[in-house]
Amino acid sequence: MTAVNVTTNGKTVVVKDTSTNVVSVTTTGPQGPLPFAFDGTAKVDRSVIYYHSASGEFRADDTWTISTIVKGGDF
Repeated sequence: MTAVNVTTNGKTVVVKDTSTNVVSVTTTGPQGPLPFAFDGTAKVDRSVIYYHSASGEFRADDTWTISTIVKGGDF
């Protein structure tokens, strides 16, 4: 008979199996973060990431670059 020892220490789980059996450990927890909506398909050199509220996503394209973000640019 195979013995599997499981011990917990705070948030750490230690599983020791001295045989060649496959041991799976799962736990339920809180839902992870929501997907980060980002569109970088039209990025250009020196694009600045900005939020586009109409599409609900962050974008990097030629609308805002480090040379167009301020009058005179180049910072």
